[in-house]
Amino acid sequence: MFAIFLKEIRSFFSSIIAYVVISVFLIANGIFLWIIPETSIFDYGYSTLNQLFEIAPWVFLFLIPAITMRLFAEERKSGTFEIILTKPVSDYSIILGKYFAGLALVIFSLLPTLLYFITVYLLSSPIGNMDIGGTWGSYLGLFFLGGIYVAIGVFASSINDNQIISFIISLFLCFFFYTLIDMLRTVTNISPIDPVLDYLSINTHYMSISRGVIDTRDIVYFISSIGFFIILTKMVIEKRKW
Repeated sequence: MFAIFLKEIRSFFSSIIAYVVISVFLIANGIFLWIIPETSIFDYGYSTLNQLFEIAPWVFLFLIPAITMRLFAEERKSGTFEIILTKPVSDYSIILGKYFAGLALVIFSLLPTLLYFITVYLLSSPIGNMDIGGTWGSYLGLFFLGGIYVAIGVFASSINDNQIISFIISLFLCFFFYTLIDMLRTVTNISPIDPVLDYLSINTHYMSISRGVIDTRDIVYFISSIGFFIILTKMVIEKRKW
């Protein structure tokens, strides 16, 4: 697994993909956080990074499918995936190696935003007058949200050889679980299925953690959802061997 992980990391950073993804993420969030008047921190009147945690899931919605679309699709198209399967590594090692490589890129894109946190912390009056617990909770929520997006992207990349189709499938599934379920709940307003839709919604659990309260139900949801898409990917790979 570690060899697959290193291979993918080297592949990311030897191409322009990683640099574009991280740059776009930071620039997009920076524009909304510091420049656009409606969302600028200077017009909020108090110290917060809420704008970052509201915008970042939407930016990730497009960037993470762009990262993950090539993980399996490109391997299949170039014929290198069959070579990997001949190596003495399990399917889970291959999948997890690629998954953690995608997740590492998400972490790399989040690390520079700590400068935003330090800046807001120092600009507060008095210094440090901000909801630090809520901020770290939001970072944890963003990490788990990125983890689900990557798992969905890995699954989408495994089901076909076309990167564009993988991107579209991944984008749709991420959008569906992040926001469409919330819309369905509003439209249907059927009491018996409301709790089910509420539990399936990524946004519900992300917002819960973002309040700074770590609830085991949210952690279980994120980990089980990631595991679900990893298992689906394993099933797809096994099926394609036949």
